[in-house]
Amino acid sequence: MPTTTTAAAPARAALTRLEHDVLYAIGCGLTDAEIAIALAGPEHSVARQAGQILTALGLRNRADAIVHAFDCGLVTPGHGPRGRVAGTAFEPGLRICVLGPLRAWRSGQPVDLGPVRQQAVLAVLALRPDRAVSRDELLDGLWGTEPPTGNVVPVYIYRLRKILRIGDGADSLPARDRCGYRLASSAVDVDLARMEGFVTEAGEAERAGDLVEAVRSCSRALDLFGGEPLAGLPGPFVELERLRLAARRITLARRKAGWQLRLGRTTETITELFALAAAEPLDEPIAVLLMRALHHSGRRAEALAVFDRTRRRLRDELGVLPNDLLRRERHAMLRGDESPGRDLPGR
Repeated sequence: MPTTTTAAAPARAALTRLEHDVLYAIGCGLTDAEIAIALAGPEHSVARQAGQILTALGLRNRADAIVHAFDCGLVTPGHGPRGRVAGTAFEPGLRICVLGPLRAWRSGQPVDLGPVRQQAVLAVLALRPDRAVSRDELLDGLWGTEPPTGNVVPVYIYRLRKILRIGDGADSLPARDRCGYRLASSAVDVDLARMEGFVTEAGEAERAGDLVEAVRSCSRALDLFGGEPLAGLPGPFVELERLRLAARRITLARRKAGWQLRLGRTTETITELFALAAAEPLDEPIAVLLMRALHHSGRRAEALAVFDRTRRRLRDELGVLPNDLLRRERHAMLRGDESPGRDLPGR
């Protein structure tokens, strides 16, 4: 980690670990795009975190943040050159992102992972850290009932080892044992693992009654999604994982919205829920959350319009009626029920 002095304590106390790392990178003169590469995350998330840093520390702009990083001893003159962020938080041997198009960085530099089937092999291993995956499992998961002839899997593994070689060590990634091929979680930073870590933090915060921190951790988990998970990769295993991760994202978005409503943050929640409902027009829990947020903001007619629109889509596209939760929400609004005790979907 970067050299710090005791003067850096106020900055650390006010920021999360990730925001501390972003502040250090800003102090080193990196742009948002460079920080996103270093942290293996989306650029829009870096911009949002930078804004949170300015608010938390009472700073006016990015220039003030750079000055603050130097003044508190977080960044030392002559250290942390532009384009490279020193410290373990920025220098994992290998980073892999599966919560979007598959991407990988070796020692902070993006790598070309080769053809899509080769990428899919790496994706399977990244989605099953510390578990050996056999050649037959890879063939079934990526080619289904029409596996290729020849030794295509060992060839892909050989190429991936060359691509992912880190330093001059003898260890190979992916590793091979008698049961198959695997990626050790201790040697690889996969965004999925970080996402689940944030989800765990959010759950712990909710149980402790700290909904503000629960929302914050959930936002950090959602920020790791950089588009459609595993976009463009083939195979039945990848397709199932793509659906699972997409569903996971929706579930997290619903949980976050539910917590925000319990905190009374209706304005920002309505904006997020409108976007979510446009992307998932048949998701009834999202419709319920949007109806409730609109109703609590005094926009009852719009809330009832959400019900009507959702009912039509369910009828026309699926041939079904709205579920009990959605119907009860409408009836409660017609009765003028403002009870906050009703269960929120996504909890």
